[in-house]
Amino acid sequence: MRWGALLPVVLLAGTAVPVHAAQPGGGRDRAELDVLFIGAHPDDEAFTLATLGQFKVRSGVVTVTRGEGGGNAVGPEEGPALGRIREAEERRAVGKAGITDVYNLDKADFYYTVSSPLTQQAWGHEDTLGKVVRVIRQTKPKVVITMDPAPTPGNHGNHQYAARLAIEAYEKAADSAAFRDQGLRPWAVSRLFTGGFDGESTKGPGCVRDFAPAEPTDRVWGAWGGEPAYDGKTWAQIERAAQREYASQGWAGFGDVPTDPAKIGCDYFTQVASRVPYRLDAHGARGMLEGAVVPGELPLGTKLSAKPARHEVTAGSAVKINVTSSVRGRTTLTPPPGWTVNGDTVKVPANAQPGKARIGVRVANGGKSGFTEALVEVVPVLSAAQQPLPQVAQYQQWAREIGHPELAGLVPPVLTLPSGGSRDIDVTIRNNGDVARDGAVSLTMPAGFEAGPEQRFPSVAPGASTVARFTVRNTDAALPTGMRGGDYRYTINVPGGTARPALELVPATTISQAGGSPVVDGIAGTGEYPGPEIDISSRWEGDECTSAADCSATARLSWRDDTLYGLVTVTDDVLGTKLATADCKRHWRTDSVELTIDPRGRSENTSTTYKLAVLPATAEGPPCALRDADNKQGGAPGVKVASKLTGTGYVVEFAVPLAEVPGAIDPASAAVNVLVYDSDTQDKSGQTRIGWSTWGGVQGDPYRWGRAKLDGYTPPAGRPIDPPAPVLPLEALLSVDSPESLAQSVRLGLAPGAAPAAKPIRIVHGFLLSAEKGTAYIYANGQRHVRQVAPGLTKLPQGQLLLGFITPKGATAAAESR
Repeated sequence: MRWGALLPVVLLAGTAVPVHAAQPGGGRDRAELDVLFIGAHPDDEAFTLATLGQFKVRSGVVTVTRGEGGGNAVGPEEGPALGRIREAEERRAVGKAGITDVYNLDKADFYYTVSSPLTQQAWGHEDTLGKVVRVIRQTKPKVVITMDPAPTPGNHGNHQYAARLAIEAYEKAADSAAFRDQGLRPWAVSRLFTGGFDGESTKGPGCVRDFAPAEPTDRVWGAWGGEPAYDGKTWAQIERAAQREYASQGWAGFGDVPTDPAKIGCDYFTQVASRVPYRLDAHGARGMLEGAVVPGELPLGTKLSAKPARHEVTAGSAVKINVTSSVRGRTTLTPPPGWTVNGDTVKVPANAQPGKARIGVRVANGGKSGFTEALVEVVPVLSAAQQPLPQVAQYQQWAREIGHPELAGLVPPVLTLPSGGSRDIDVTIRNNGDVARDGAVSLTMPAGFEAGPEQRFPSVAPGASTVARFTVRNTDAALPTGMRGGDYRYTINVPGGTARPALELVPATTISQAGGSPVVDGIAGTGEYPGPEIDISSRWEGDECTSAADCSATARLSWRDDTLYGLVTVTDDVLGTKLATADCKRHWRTDSVELTIDPRGRSENTSTTYKLAVLPATAEGPPCALRDADNKQGGAPGVKVASKLTGTGYVVEFAVPLAEVPGAIDPASAAVNVLVYDSDTQDKSGQTRIGWSTWGGVQGDPYRWGRAKLDGYTPPAGRPIDPPAPVLPLEALLSVDSPESLAQSVRLGLAPGAAPAAKPIRIVHGFLLSAEKGTAYIYANGQRHVRQVAPGLTKLPQGQLLLGFITPKGATAAAESR
């Protein structure tokens, strides 16, 4: 008999695993959740587990990647092999908070970046957003918690983008017109939170109410970690035990949390949106669930939300408040003092000051009521704004396009300026009023800075804008740079209003030509480094250096022919782990030196830069060098390195062929940084990071690197200016190749990896029965096998089987032998 003739009969005889299976006997679906956390990597949820645990409801986690690009303190594994380790760590960790469902989306953790646009390029927007929407529609969470979507300094670009996906999915999952091809019903999440808040807080049980947001209109909930959990422990202790599961990230040695209740703090969460009524005085973890998972004053299922017709309003204007409610009853609007209400419209007083304002909305019925709020922002009739950084401009556009303009202003406006240097700044003047206006714009600079003269701007129509360009200069090169105090606010003046952006002062140097080609031997020979020595001892992350002997450093740079040379002298009284030469990667795990080069000084992210890391010693003895998180991560062709251990630290010398830098160096405006990673332990974890131009996350933020003039250097004729396309390490472990993900898929009846479901597959008498071709990943008695599958029957290994299947188009399925 032909297998093709048998196939329909066997398929009919089997029981297909549905895309979203119902629990036997009715009730909740097997996959249904109350709360869903959405993050980028394993461990992103690690500091919310005290809250997720004390919710005492069914919670789950979406992890976009398995952290394949992170460090590894437990072995040499990287890429998919490290992804297996980190997935297992995450499942053990969240299990301590009662969580069993972890949805990996199979995207690559390529390397550390502070760029959400680069993350979007690597992950793909529609595919990844579709996966998040699919998980929400399949699991039906009432509350979603995510990360910070804004490009604030040091915020990981993967974290930003995961949060943006969560916020977009909050909207799209409820939209019947979005992702209709999924064949799933829309699902409206009730409440959406981001983790953390900006402001002051206290310790002890009162932290759930005793906190002060920097922005008074932020709606923040705190969950106290001192609440009792199980086994006589607090939830803070359970959370710490969970964090220690992330041994690959060096967390196994995390210290104990306090046992004194007065010293235990809160996890904080800021509400982004709500479709249900909430109470501002409903504190603690339960307050976050109220109206969504547990009832408030009104029954569960009550819908109530409010949005202004426009977010930005001017003094003296009026704005309509659109209320959506499933409750029939009297609606009352409560604006700030001095504002007036006429029906569904609120009038802003003529003397209203710029800033955000909340309009309370209460709907009453039968002696009970529900509360929500609308948020508006009062802006001057004429507003002025410093040009944003490229990724900030992209973020602001995103926030407005998805219908959350209130998020657009979360990043303080900053631009960098070289110490002793100058730059042009574009100032946008916008007319927010209802008649045309003209006037003058000027800059008031702090001591040590100067700007061009006041400028007149022509008549600007209502809703339109114009741009004025100013040249600003740092006139006092002795002012501190970086984290030593390099933020300098100035004032933009327009008629009736001001703005207060900042300049971030970055260090600058001149790299001189060496008298002859330096010998790379770890010694500064005569004439090899004629330029100034630079201090690279400023801390930018980690613990403070206890003394100069603990961690401090200097660097000297020069060039000769078409090569950049560097000599870095590090004082370090305790050396970290000497990694094996074969494990020469992820240099931040131990003592190392990093050189970064942005050839034109204008890169948005490090994928168009060159980054060299040097480990001064390996287990075998000699130093090693690698490229990390740049245009072509991996080996370092043409680089020469030497090092010497000095007894008080070490010296590293390197030579970098500038032909390897992605694009021709602009000798007048290249961006450069020299960073030192200090480890005083043998557990492959770093403690302190110091350097030249220092800001949080600066290794991934070329905009904040120092500026270097290569005196007398000219790149060879014909060298391309534009960088080549980056080579990103995008290999990721697939859920169809993960036994833990497969077991979850079988248990819940969902396709692995939040992918579209393949046609049903079956394991029948030692054969895989499939209606489609694809690849099968088979786990039999602990052994992994891979088979290419054609429609029909495919012979399988003997034993207890767990199997993942993926079609050429990415549809997936899972099965197990019974």
